[in-house]
Amino acid sequence: MPNTPARKKQIRQDEHRRARNRWRKSIIKDRTKDFLEAIHDRNVDAAETAFRAVQKELDRVSTTSTIHKNHAARRKSRLSRRLRDLKTSLAG
Repeated sequence: MPNTPARKKQIRQDEHRRARNRWRKSIIKDRTKDFLEAIHDRNVDAAETAFRAVQKELDRVSTTSTIHKNHAARRKSRLSRRLRDLKTSLAG
């Protein structure tokens, strides 16, 4: 149990930040799931739309301290590769 008022305030702030970070990460997970479902269904139009949504959320969240900018860039790169592979498999 915290003894000082400053530590009590810090615990309240930590809870707030943790809830906000959890909310941001759940949005990313939801958008990523939509994208992967579109990839699984081999629907290029839906996949492109979902990819733009994931990309937007990753860019937005990476400007905060929730995830690092390189982590977001790596995830965007991996998702874009899956989209590109889908397009080439359907074209060829």
